[in-house]
Amino acid sequence: QVQLVESGGGLVQAGGSLRLSCAASGRTFSSSAMGWFRQAPGKEREFVAAINWSGTSTYHADSVKGRFTISRDNAKNTVYLQMNSLKFEDTAVYYCAASRVRGLVLSPADFGSWGQGTQVTVSS
Repeated sequence: QVQLVESGGGLVQAGGSLRLSCAASGRTFSSSAMGWFRQAPGKEREFVAAINWSGTSTYHADSVKGRFTISRDNAKNTVYLQMNSLKFEDTAVYYCAASRVRGLVLSPADFGSWGQGTQVTVSS
């Protein structure tokens, strides 16, 4: 089981940037695909971005493509989400998740470990 702790959330004006970090503990991080999800008040949790175990393959939701970038540093057991050109509709709690597999996966059902979440609030 991988333990995950997110950080880097906060309040930012529309058009601004934030970088979320997710620190993982456990020996399986470097062999696990990782993902970021978000949940806004009154809405279902939605996929944001995913990355495979080596960082050579990534996928971003259409809603964030060109603005957000997922990356990872296996030496630091950390996955990142760089968020640029933030919009009001990006406001949500952002969750980091670790998969049970190495390859790129997008469904929440493929992720077995979740962080506690970090709040991102974008003011318009």
